[in-house]
Amino acid sequence: MSEQHSFQAETQQLLNILIHSLYTEKEIFLRELISNASDALNRLQFEMLTNDDVVDAGAELALRIALDEEAKTLTISDSGIGMNRDEIIAGLGTIAKSGAKAFIEAMREKPESAADIIGQFGVGFYSAFMVAKQVDVISRSFRPEDEPVKWSATGGTSYTLENADKESRGTDVVIHLKDDEEEFTRSFRIKDIIRRHSDYVAFPIYVGDDEEPTNKQQAIWRRSPSEIEDEEYDSFYKMLTMDFAGASHHIHIRADVPMQFYALLYVPGSGQQNMFSPRKEPGLKLYARKVLIEEYNRELLPEYLSFVQGVVDSEDLPLSVSRESIQATRVMASLKKTITRRMLSELKRMAKNDREKYLRIYEEFGAYLKQGLVIDSEDRGDLEPLMFFQTTHDDDPSKYYSLDEYVERMSENQDDIYYVVADDYSSGSRSPHLDAFRQRGIEVLYFTHPVDAMLPMGMTDFKGHKLVSVDSAELDLADVGEVGEEEERIEAPLESDTFAALQARVKATLGGRVSDVRESRTLVGSPARLVSEDGSANRYMFRINRLLDKDYELPVKALELNPRHPLMHNLSGLISNGGDEALVAAVVEQVFETALLQDGIHPDPSSMADRLTLLMQAATGSASADLPFAEVKTVISEPAADAQMDLDGIVLDPVDEDNVEKAEE
Repeated sequence: MSEQHSFQAETQQLLNILIHSLYTEKEIFLRELISNASDALNRLQFEMLTNDDVVDAGAELALRIALDEEAKTLTISDSGIGMNRDEIIAGLGTIAKSGAKAFIEAMREKPESAADIIGQFGVGFYSAFMVAKQVDVISRSFRPEDEPVKWSATGGTSYTLENADKESRGTDVVIHLKDDEEEFTRSFRIKDIIRRHSDYVAFPIYVGDDEEPTNKQQAIWRRSPSEIEDEEYDSFYKMLTMDFAGASHHIHIRADVPMQFYALLYVPGSGQQNMFSPRKEPGLKLYARKVLIEEYNRELLPEYLSFVQGVVDSEDLPLSVSRESIQATRVMASLKKTITRRMLSELKRMAKNDREKYLRIYEEFGAYLKQGLVIDSEDRGDLEPLMFFQTTHDDDPSKYYSLDEYVERMSENQDDIYYVVADDYSSGSRSPHLDAFRQRGIEVLYFTHPVDAMLPMGMTDFKGHKLVSVDSAELDLADVGEVGEEEERIEAPLESDTFAALQARVKATLGGRVSDVRESRTLVGSPARLVSEDGSANRYMFRINRLLDKDYELPVKALELNPRHPLMHNLSGLISNGGDEALVAAVVEQVFETALLQDGIHPDPSSMADRLTLLMQAATGSASADLPFAEVKTVISEPAADAQMDLDGIVLDPVDEDNVEKAEE
């Protein structure tokens, strides 16, 4: 008995696009249907590893394509896992499975790209309607108790379901071709399409009455690299990932010792997740003797290489009694070690011989490699040569240098490698911490990626050179490098007693928000900087927690003041002359919060706006020493209970009209 079901609205739109639009590569429908059949065969092969109770257990795992020029039909048959009634409804009639809505939106934006994007959206089956006036699907599940079923549609608003008469296991897709599509009933045309698009399918594809398969059948990863063209590698990658932008690089491995295995690995072209890719999880496809046993295996590569896509096929891999896992043997451990070593060796070779290509990969996936440097200490020696950074060497943000290149350029008497942590290159290049380094010609690495804050936890040194942050309180550059011709200084250093008074006033104003206030030995052109007295590598954990949206407390640092800077001279004079208390407090607050801002750790930069407005008003309000700042009511708050988070120590009341009039007078 036949039952009629309606397609969902999105599916109807999809069919309308495929039926009434003209695409230059209609042949892709065959690629998609063969891919679906291959998946069904893979699933059946996997099922039979532990289950012998299947229909036609001895039937060959293969695809057969029958052509009927008179009837104008093309039939693609497989002996795969098959479908029962519920499965065929879910697979062919449900929008959640087909991805039709997303496909429709993509086609509206770029209709000429159909050949490349059909597969991305899981709508490959529906591509048959580009050449078909009717499609019949007759399927019998591998389960002996399931009844065969027939699904039929003409591209309209509905499809029919009915019982079928099918003895063999698997699925037959019968394409009733449109009148002008008779080319797809010709054997030579079908064989040409198979050789160009589906030659790598691991199961034999028989066309017509041929006794020999049309496809080479041997999986691409088992073939010799010397006989494979780049186009074939590219085609396989796109089939595997549906990433039609292509891969950045591929590595083809064939090994006989210490074990026999084959691997074809790809570095994607982009680190952005393709939301329509069938590869929804990290991991490699794992085969044992050409049998797919795990779709996402995470044990073959370390976590820091989880961006790599591809397949691994081993002749020596034993299967456990459980179909869901592999025996944890030395074979797997050895396999992982070998593949990881080859992958890292290839990246190092590329970094040395083709830096431009490597840096494109590094830009996309460098964060993964940096995590590996922190987490996987065993591979540190292989990962360090893969690290590249912007530096102060020429202050060109487009240039990246290796750690070896940094060491080769180290200044006289320099033992340590210096780095600055910042949110981006622009803010890092303006850091007050770099004053002394630029003055002495000492190169500094920019750690500007969010992951870079973790690097000092795993890479404390490089080739015997300790990594030291430029904000370290213990920094001593007296004997490092060479000071160039000093620029004329407008101000001499503050006298010791004068600086002591300034120091005491700043301490009193900032309270527990700083651990100390002291004279700087390194500042040149900047008035102040915050330094870290905690020398441990995890002092940047607050940056990591901020990145992960976790609760964090800003570190309490010491504030260093530059006794030569004009601002410190002016502030000291204001204090010694009994200047306006509110103005002094506001300047101290602004010096502190500017230092927070320069370090990229100010929790709320916009909170400085009112204070900056008042300071500008005070600076521009009078040519005399009696600035109008005192006319504005200002309240200095008591130290907050949570000093680490309440960084704005000054609260400004709104300016009322009377005060504005007084200021103008």
